[in-house]
Amino acid sequence: MSRAWRSWSRFWFEPEPTGALGVFRICFGVLTLLWTLSLLPDLHSFFSANGVLPHRSHIGSGAWDLFPGDETLLFALMLTASLCLTLGIGTRLAALIVFAGITSFERRNVFVFNSGDGLMRVMAFYLMLAPSGAALSVDRLRRAPGRFWELPARAPWAWRLLQVQFSVLYLSAAWAKVRGQTWNDGTAVSYALRVADLQRFAAPHFVSHGVLASNLLTFGAIAVELSLGVLVWNRRLRPWVLAAGVLLHLGIELTIRVGFFSLALFVLYLVWLPPDWPARHLPALLGRGAAAGRRARRATASASASASATAGAGRPGG
Repeated sequence: MSRAWRSWSRFWFEPEPTGALGVFRICFGVLTLLWTLSLLPDLHSFFSANGVLPHRSHIGSGAWDLFPGDETLLFALMLTASLCLTLGIGTRLAALIVFAGITSFERRNVFVFNSGDGLMRVMAFYLMLAPSGAALSVDRLRRAPGRFWELPARAPWAWRLLQVQFSVLYLSAAWAKVRGQTWNDGTAVSYALRVADLQRFAAPHFVSHGVLASNLLTFGAIAVELSLGVLVWNRRLRPWVLAAGVLLHLGIELTIRVGFFSLALFVLYLVWLPPDWPARHLPALLGRGAAAGRRARRATASASASASATAGAGRPGG
């Protein structure tokens, strides 16, 4: 029993470097920034008191909303908080505002969002609980100016919750599919690829209408989702399972308009980065980038000097 308890405690609470969490925070911050900007063209039409849904009786009693009736202020706050979350400025407060802002927008008009937007809300909630500003942030730069690349170790329980959420997401998706008729008879993907309103690019006819292709894609999608829910916990199989998931969602993104669903999932895939990955790779990458920049500047300066010398030699009396 004590051995099981030690394993349980180690899994949830043994400190790990927070570099991967920092990378996740940056990518999620960029994602929420793009998500917020995508609301701008229809901001007043969809979310104002004079828009297509002027009342909010569908929200239910006891629900809350940041700045009710003022969608412009909520938009500006979300934009600022997303930028602060990306840079790591007041990180925990920024994550809290992002979570509350996404929730407020989704409650104002539930009919213009999909499961990808809901996933972003869940991710923001977990990020709000995590020490997401501990590494690769302006907060870190302020606390330890000379030790920016020293990624402090923290208890990973919030990070583990994100990983568990990853498994729950795919297992619940697979469970919902196997309970449906079209997923059991192998025709679900064929129907999805023929919904004209959602098509990004039309799939080839033999894929969207062929029985064999539809069967392979339908049952293959279920198999990949089950693998992502279970086999992702095996370190040896994890890269292959994640690669299969990326291919699955790239195929969906290429053929069907699913909003921010695929982008949100790709960011969620970052929860499987090794905790020390940034410490091993980012400084080297940035160092090579800085060195390349210095070489380019030296080459430019040398070329400019040569051009000046040539021009001076060609002047009368030079």
